[in-house]
Amino acid sequence: MTSEPLDRTVDRRAFLARAAALATVSAVGVNVGLPSVALASSGLSTNAKPGAGGRPLDQPNAYTKPRPEALADPSELTVAEAAWLIRAGKLTPEHLVEAYLDRISRYDGSYQAFNQVLADAAVAAARDAGRRPRHGALHGIPLAIKDNYYTEGVPTTANSFLFKDFVPPYDATAVARLKASGAIVLGKTQMGPLATTRATTPAGVITTVNAWTPTDRGVDPGGSSTGTATAVAGRMATSGIGTQTGGSITAPSNAQNLTGLKPTMGRVSAAGIIPLTYSRDHPGPLARDAKDAAIMLTAMAGEDPMDPRSQGLPHVPNLIDAASPVYQGRRVKLRWKTRIGVLPGFANGTSPGALARTAYLAQLAAIPGVTLVDVQLPAEWNQLTGSTFNNIRLPERAEPFMPYLRTDLRGFGVSVTSWLQGALMGGNEFITGQRAKLLLMDRVLNDLFDGCDVVVQTDPVPFDILGLPEIAFPIGFTTAGRPVGTILGGLPYAEDRLLSVVAAYQAVTDWHLRRPADPPTAAARGAAPAEALRLTAEEVAELSQ
Repeated sequence: MTSEPLDRTVDRRAFLARAAALATVSAVGVNVGLPSVALASSGLSTNAKPGAGGRPLDQPNAYTKPRPEALADPSELTVAEAAWLIRAGKLTPEHLVEAYLDRISRYDGSYQAFNQVLADAAVAAARDAGRRPRHGALHGIPLAIKDNYYTEGVPTTANSFLFKDFVPPYDATAVARLKASGAIVLGKTQMGPLATTRATTPAGVITTVNAWTPTDRGVDPGGSSTGTATAVAGRMATSGIGTQTGGSITAPSNAQNLTGLKPTMGRVSAAGIIPLTYSRDHPGPLARDAKDAAIMLTAMAGEDPMDPRSQGLPHVPNLIDAASPVYQGRRVKLRWKTRIGVLPGFANGTSPGALARTAYLAQLAAIPGVTLVDVQLPAEWNQLTGSTFNNIRLPERAEPFMPYLRTDLRGFGVSVTSWLQGALMGGNEFITGQRAKLLLMDRVLNDLFDGCDVVVQTDPVPFDILGLPEIAFPIGFTTAGRPVGTILGGLPYAEDRLLSVVAAYQAVTDWHLRRPADPPTAAARGAAPAEALRLTAEEVAELSQ
């Protein structure tokens, strides 16, 4: 592992140049090589895995001795805890898979988290894993996969009429890497149609609920990676993967008491994922804590010849070490001294959320190595991040779907509006928006981050526009028992620093260890509620990421 986090060595000018090239690629619609991002201190630029003896998932910090309460129920185990038991021969992959399948059969009729459960294939894979040598911490671990990731021989619908009969002939790169690391696919999860909103049918009927309020469909579970979040929060999978274009990992993670990590653009290949916006689609994990998120991202990350966005990047650092708390005696301290930028008004007010944010800042400030600093948003922030410039993502959305837009508008279902908006946007608007994006990038890298290393976030969209990393995690609950989460944003490829901060915070708090009560079991799997709630096309257009 390097002696300092990766954000200290990345050349910010090189990242800005790469962003400019990516804007050009998105405009011309061709797959071309992008400029490498050099390391300022050495000129190196490689995606090779560092250290860990070439086995980054089989290092000591990837395994955690289980908590006593987790030993009584395998579905309570984190990835790192389950991996510890499997390595010790005290838990088999088959027993773990069966524990989750049992919960799915009992509770997914209420949650409606899954589009498809691959029970027979998962049990067969678990039995095979029990006979094979271990691959590391993901060996035999059951995962939930968002239904826009290609899965070989398994329908991949993106909850859309357009893909209702689509069966991919191969796995998405991220899925293939997880499986190669020993993970087991439990099933495909519900999502917003074509990754736009919370999970609904293509016609807009709400499906997946928040695991913390399973009898109230009106409570937002977060989207569009809704099903993955509910599956993990409801203990129907150990961990899972989603995608983010406008908050679709961070929002459901905050809504359902999870730790969700949206990596830097290109850190994880998007090859084999049904696209939404070429320059903003980020694959990433939704997990129970920082350690699990690090394990998942370690398996998923790296260069892929099928995705130029993943090429020429700095190496993937030792994320698992970064997500392992450091102690000075019995006291937790930060792995690296870190200035955490606090935006004006972040904790103002007396609402449950504001009170949770106040307590969160106080708990952070008490950790040795943390320095809270007040920071200001760059000039013209509201204009540069508002809907006018944010909408330049829409032509990228429309372009791959033009044949369908010309022949089958009904195939887009309730999500059609944003695709039409993208098809009708003028070239001048798009180019002006790309210039605004580069101006925003320059101001964030050189102004906002001039005074801090990471920054608190109140809205994930600006960093989604820029392709910068973010991590969402729980910091409390409302008086009604609903999770309160927050987001930290970082510099390019600073996933290691973000994980280190959250790991330290989670070592001194227990919010991430709390689980929702089990839902009623009366509803049959897949049955519609008596009074189905539906999102209209106008609501979807307003909510779309």
